[in-house]
Amino acid sequence: MKKIKSYINYCLLVVVICMTYSCSKFDEINTNPDSATTATPGMLATGQLKEALRIGGKSDPKGYFYDMFFTKMISWHEGAEDSRKVQYNRINTTGFGVYNSLTNCLKMVELASDIDKEAYQGLALFIKVFRLYDTTISLGDIPYSDALKGEEGNIKPKYDTQKEVFVQMLDDLDASYTHFSNATRNFDGDFVYGGDPEKWKKAVSALQLRILMSLSKKEKEAGLNVKQRFAAIVSQQILFESNADNFQLVYGTLSSQQYPLYLSRFNFYSGVSVTIIDTLKKYQDNRLFFYCSPAKAQTKAGMTDDDWDAYLGVDPSRVYSEILDLYTADSISNINSRFFEIDNCQPTIQMGYAELNFVLAEACLRGWIDGDANSYYHKGIEASMNFAADYTPLAYRHNREITDDYIQSFLDKPELQLGAKESTFENDLNKVLTQKYLDLFMHNTYTCYYDFRRTGYPKLPVNPSTNMNTIPDKMPMRWRYEQREYDFNRENLEDAIQRQYNGNDDWNELMWILK
Repeated sequence: MKKIKSYINYCLLVVVICMTYSCSKFDEINTNPDSATTATPGMLATGQLKEALRIGGKSDPKGYFYDMFFTKMISWHEGAEDSRKVQYNRINTTGFGVYNSLTNCLKMVELASDIDKEAYQGLALFIKVFRLYDTTISLGDIPYSDALKGEEGNIKPKYDTQKEVFVQMLDDLDASYTHFSNATRNFDGDFVYGGDPEKWKKAVSALQLRILMSLSKKEKEAGLNVKQRFAAIVSQQILFESNADNFQLVYGTLSSQQYPLYLSRFNFYSGVSVTIIDTLKKYQDNRLFFYCSPAKAQTKAGMTDDDWDAYLGVDPSRVYSEILDLYTADSISNINSRFFEIDNCQPTIQMGYAELNFVLAEACLRGWIDGDANSYYHKGIEASMNFAADYTPLAYRHNREITDDYIQSFLDKPELQLGAKESTFENDLNKVLTQKYLDLFMHNTYTCYYDFRRTGYPKLPVNPSTNMNTIPDKMPMRWRYEQREYDFNRENLEDAIQRQYNGNDDWNELMWILK
């Protein structure tokens, strides 16, 4: 589970990365007893990228679902109490183990030759920001300027305010883009973009725009220049141009590199939420047949696989016994069986072309950039549909197709237009973020939660009678700091909690970006 990886696991990971990842091709990452054991920049780059891109893991396929329990995309029917807690909004702490892993970014740059140093500096800054952005938006204030200085004897770093963290992250990404621009050749160890600095510049731009959009409540904050920075990136930097540019983990056929859910013993317990199924049915969106399997009760009753009514979602906020009754009656659709039966089913996207277009559409709605919000919105939907079509073999499409003609006819629907005469900003924003939610199904779904937290969209079901949050009618707003930080850096942590939350490290406190 992403939010509760332990400090010990990360400490072990630092050692493992240095010893195991020796090839740039993801399918070929294996321990070779005849290879050199001395760390190289390429080896460290491979390990850092694998960590940044991994969601869940083959050793814990259920962990791949945890994010989707919380974002209400998946309901779980195994009966395990830990799963139910997340589904019903009982969350715990987020650790700082990421810092241990990031020390290898410093070593990667240190070991780089002069000719490759610019590229590795760009990569190190990108990965640092990519990982710590997730940490700060989960918790609030974190160490940043004082972090990664353990070798200098600083093992109790001070906490920067969240505003200071965001300023430094944006500055670091500016520097990352410059380093990649100055790089003169491809670098080793990159199984994502083949070490191509130009492709990495696109990824840097995507991360910059994601971070700036997360600051939508702070667009007038002094010292941030959110709107101006956003517009400058769009007009002056290179951006993702297709799904080929996605920052994603591509799986292979080797047993250690297969899709996390392949042949999982948990493949019977997941059920797709009404937030996915009912929305796809509402728009007669063929992604339904590519994402899901028909409910067995419906096909037993004579419905065909291509019948919209054969697909039944479940409200994951319902009373658990009621959900189990539906599950026992085979009245809940599972995810498409391709996710369990194909070893390299589909890449896991951490930042994608579709998401970028939805961010740009929102920026147009907010007046941050010139352009047509509807055009970006449609490009995002088209990219999402093309991805689903590209990775769903014919046998798993349930007699439905997603073709260019289908996509165009889908995008022509009146209900899928922004800026209509009767539209409001809120209605259009809801449309954009709902499609972004559908796109991120089975990918980096916490992005949807962060959107919900800052905008209220997409709507996520909360049932006061089952909600395990301390405020029964609300979703939690953050995770708590881990106990280990209290044990080893208490003074700095308590200073940060006092200035942010009046000393109350609680799930429902609002961090700076949400005020």
